[in-house]
Amino acid sequence: MSRLQPARGTSDLLPSAMAAHRRVIDTARDAAGLYGFQEMATPIFEFGEVFSRPLGDSSDVVTKETYNFTDRGGETLTLRPENTAGVVRAMISNGLTQSLPLKFFYAGPMFRYERPQKGRMRQFHQIGIEYLGPRDGLADAEIIACGARVLTGLGVLDRCKLHLNSLGDTESRQAYRAALLTFLESHASELSVDSQARLQTNPLRILDSKDEGDRAILENAPRLDGYLNDASKRHFAAVTGALESAGIDWSFDPLLVRGLDYYYHTAFEFITDALGAQGTVLGGGRYDGLSEMLGGPQVAGVGWAAGVERLSMLVGEQEPATPPVAVLPMDGDGESEAHRLAEMLRDSGVAVDLSADGTIGKRLKKADRAGARLAVILGSDELAAGTAQLRDLTTGTQRSVAQADLAAALHAALSGNDDGAA
Repeated sequence: MSRLQPARGTSDLLPSAMAAHRRVIDTARDAAGLYGFQEMATPIFEFGEVFSRPLGDSSDVVTKETYNFTDRGGETLTLRPENTAGVVRAMISNGLTQSLPLKFFYAGPMFRYERPQKGRMRQFHQIGIEYLGPRDGLADAEIIACGARVLTGLGVLDRCKLHLNSLGDTESRQAYRAALLTFLESHASELSVDSQARLQTNPLRILDSKDEGDRAILENAPRLDGYLNDASKRHFAAVTGALESAGIDWSFDPLLVRGLDYYYHTAFEFITDALGAQGTVLGGGRYDGLSEMLGGPQVAGVGWAAGVERLSMLVGEQEPATPPVAVLPMDGDGESEAHRLAEMLRDSGVAVDLSADGTIGKRLKKADRAGARLAVILGSDELAAGTAQLRDLTTGTQRSVAQADLAAALHAALSGNDDGAA
């Protein structure tokens, strides 16, 4: 029998990787909380329509990348490839459209059948925020500022550049669509098979094509910013003005587009050159048409998502947390008392590792290698006297402490306020 491995495109999150993930998620959660975003979660799988309606039955995500299955009840279900549609569905399903505005934060796994590559797996993890209700440019600027704050908290904002574009409103997009269609029709025979199929149904989706031939053609296509009406220009000016007042640098990127119909106005990405060709670490924009596509009322929305794996790579490895205190009985007689003492210390909020394997010398070395700062040693003399030896594993100093006073002594030593244990 061959040795079992994780399925292709998945990976185990061992403690060091989990520590990096946790830092990203906790930093994002804290930053989102400063803006009033509340954490929520949607199911990992949804009815397929939740994603096929907004993304389109012919989109690459739906036709090539989603994990679909039929359950025993005959329902067609899809593992979520992203979470914005699920959050908007949750708003509709739970009758929250009468409670706007809504601010949601989420974190969790997503699934796409893609070619696995560094920082891009078939099961990946995302953090994100969704701001439902407001239509103004200030809301767009606020979520961008929140994204910048997350990157600042992770210490990586200086390695990222904010790219910003306006997709315009419906009127602007229709004018641009007509111009784009005229251009693409003149190159129809050169387009990929997928793009040829989309030419008449939704030419804007060709803008999202990953085909190299399509990308070369699109370099000479008309630019969307040349078709923005006055209302769209005012919205964009409100966004950029708010960003500048907050001291957030940005760069205009007319090639940053979204091919789906529910996107409006602002599109943005924080991009780094530290991760190779796949440089986007956090991105999003406005999606005022999504709620209607999912069968709900017209509700404006704006948000962003970021890949935890990619941010973890940018942040670098993190040391997993280890219990700072080791409780070590010197012999078998002290094991029961050591267990009782360890539980008492945990009740007081001290993280404890309990070890009775090997000689006391080996256990001290093991505790030191594991990152413990202090060791509580119980021998026969200590058991008889109701004391314990408190040993500083950094300095090697050691002193006797009454067991009743041990929790207080450990808290003081770990906080750096106890000269006696140091």
